[in-house]
Amino acid sequence: MKYVGIQTQIQRNNTLSVLLLLGFPTILLAMVWLFLFIIHYISNSTYFSMSTVNYQFLMTMPWVVVIVGIWFIIAYFSNTSMIRNATGAYSITRMDNPRIYNIVENLTMTCGMPMPQINIVDDPQLNAFASGIDERSYTVTVTTGLMDCLNDEELAGVVGHELTHIRNRDTRLLITSIIFVGIISTVMTVIARVLLRLIASGAGRRRSSNGKNAGLIILVALIVGLVCAAIAYFFTLLTRFAISRKREYMADAGGAELCGNPLALASALRKISHNPGLGDIEREDIAQMYIIRPWPIKGLAKLFNTHPSIERRIQILEQF
Repeated sequence: MKYVGIQTQIQRNNTLSVLLLLGFPTILLAMVWLFLFIIHYISNSTYFSMSTVNYQFLMTMPWVVVIVGIWFIIAYFSNTSMIRNATGAYSITRMDNPRIYNIVENLTMTCGMPMPQINIVDDPQLNAFASGIDERSYTVTVTTGLMDCLNDEELAGVVGHELTHIRNRDTRLLITSIIFVGIISTVMTVIARVLLRLIASGAGRRRSSNGKNAGLIILVALIVGLVCAAIAYFFTLLTRFAISRKREYMADAGGAELCGNPLALASALRKISHNPGLGDIEREDIAQMYIIRPWPIKGLAKLFNTHPSIERRIQILEQF
């Protein structure tokens, strides 16, 4: 694997974050324009006017930008509390757990980075992840199962892996990607539910006072909206490639370097692979942050996996 310095990686991640911030609104607005185009074409096939579509788009665009912008800002700056609430994590001090606190502190002193928050999740499964967007919110979270199962060297390797994600700004980039995918996913889900309810209520058979099948028009609009949202969702899923498998390799390399023992991290990954996960939380957005993704992706869908195979990661660590 080609070596990439930490400053180079930070610069790449910052640049990619900016591209994502620009690319997502572009995808979303493109789908809005496509929705307006198809609806206008269906309802006015005889008198179709591209200028009308563009005018409707210009009138709609500010509302879309403002709503999505507010949604993104709220999610971006509240992500730490949302992750904590979803996982049931709680913060600790040195007095609460001297072992994990000292390991994190020693590693941060080794690499000269500020001390992040340390969160614990009471769960027998083995997992760890890093989160946060700045020095005030950077957090390393580990489960009690992980601390019970790993020795100090193995635990240091895992913590070093997560600290490398923070140093490389991977957490900020990942959270940006998660929010983008989540917005489109929510829109698509809402449209799908409304569409199913209208179909179940027989709305497609209702006619307005002028004899037009208003219910059918609404159903067609919702179907078109659902298709457009699905297309947008597919393209935003591709942003997961921004959190590429190579970043996990780099975090493994960084963790091995920080703890000074690549074999200890390899041993930790092997143990974690036997019982990964986090309670009953089966949320893809949170699973992307885990050191090992708990649910295997098979077939063509594995192209969207953000984590490389655990066997390959262990093999590379054992070759250090």
